[in-house]
Amino acid sequence: MAELLPPLPLRRHLVANAIALAPSGVALVVLVWIGALPLLHALVAFGAITFVTAIVVRRYLLSVGRFARFVEALSHGDEAEVPRFVLSPAAEELAGGVAALARLWRRQRASIDSLSASAQAIVDGLPDPLLGIDRNRRVVRFNRAASTLLGPIETGRDLSATLRQPALLDAVDAALAGTPVQEPAEIVVPGPPERILAAHVAVLPRPTDDGSSVLVVLHDMTALRRAERMRADFVANASHELRTPLASLVGFVETLRGSARDDAEARDRFLGIMAEQTGRMRRLVEDLLSLSRIEQREHEPPTGRVELGPLLKGLVEMLEMKARPRDVTLRLQVAADLPAVIGDRDELAMAFQNLIDNAVKYTRPGTQVMVEAAPVNGGVRLVVHDQGEGIAAEHLPRLTERFYRVDTARSRQMGGTGLGLAIVKHVLNRHRGRLEVTSTVGEGSSFTVLLPAEQFSTTARKPAGS
Repeated sequence: MAELLPPLPLRRHLVANAIALAPSGVALVVLVWIGALPLLHALVAFGAITFVTAIVVRRYLLSVGRFARFVEALSHGDEAEVPRFVLSPAAEELAGGVAALARLWRRQRASIDSLSASAQAIVDGLPDPLLGIDRNRRVVRFNRAASTLLGPIETGRDLSATLRQPALLDAVDAALAGTPVQEPAEIVVPGPPERILAAHVAVLPRPTDDGSSVLVVLHDMTALRRAERMRADFVANASHELRTPLASLVGFVETLRGSARDDAEARDRFLGIMAEQTGRMRRLVEDLLSLSRIEQREHEPPTGRVELGPLLKGLVEMLEMKARPRDVTLRLQVAADLPAVIGDRDELAMAFQNLIDNAVKYTRPGTQVMVEAAPVNGGVRLVVHDQGEGIAAEHLPRLTERFYRVDTARSRQMGGTGLGLAIVKHVLNRHRGRLEVTSTVGEGSSFTVLLPAEQFSTTARKPAGS
């Protein structure tokens, strides 16, 4: 089917024909003027020339139109076929060159798009949130970590719409004004959970294609600040726990060296109190050293094999002597098919002893402490249940913090150091286990330890002699 050619505007046709016919018309006028050509012949010749010129001019104008449409199609990204120009080889060569240029441009554009996608993938892969800010303090780029931390971010809006942090906004304004920003701005992003971030502001050497002139990188400092607070609290609490008995010892020593030097009754009473305070400091130091050793090896999984039945039986027998004066009964129930676990026997003994010892301390006199061990879901579950006063719900999340006590006076009276459950937590962390606490005020508490069982150890053993 022949190509349907659009009609040409009359004015364009007339102007093009006039320009094409002008040289021929001038030549014929000159020939008639000098008498070299009769007027009639000149008119006939001009008419023939006009007819042929009109046909040729129309074809050229149509070729120019096709070329224009071809270039327009290429500009829209279409894969247009190079048109044929029978009467204009130069136009056909020009169209071929334009098509080659368009193909080159598309390849370069695809390469640029690929580089842009790769750059965005790299930016999205950064663990720290990143924001690109233009000269007008508008957010023009962000990565996946930023949207995860800050929620939906709209580009083109002022930074204050995303982060209402005066310290950060002042640092960005200073950077945009050309003032070097040396120290990161520390900001707090409300939660839950609340985050403490260090905002690093850097000026780019020149604006990027998206308009970014300043980069804001947010580094999460929450864990570091929490660790600093815990370390400060730990030092303060440890100092307080040691200072109190030490002050008592110093006071009694001065008394014994002074007014009570020759008072045998006072001397015996003071020495008993001093021995008690010395024992308190010794337990605290031992627990601190134990906790330190466990934390140092917490990242190293244990490799030993521990049979929990004999271990628990030995602990219960040892603690029965401590339970008897309070009229507390210790009961142990171990499942016959209890599997062994992978672990450090001494550390597990320390953890279980702390749990059972706490239960004996805080259960009511005349009640019993139940210790149960049974297999569950390919692992082992140990439950220590007491019948004490119970623990209010608001205290449960903090029980394993160092030196945290529900009742400080009672804990010290019982001889506790405030580190027992912290030791339990770190032992279980090393053994890839976990601790669960449930409690009802007025009824008692249950401490549940879940440990993974040793591989291939769940097969029940045959009785001896069978």
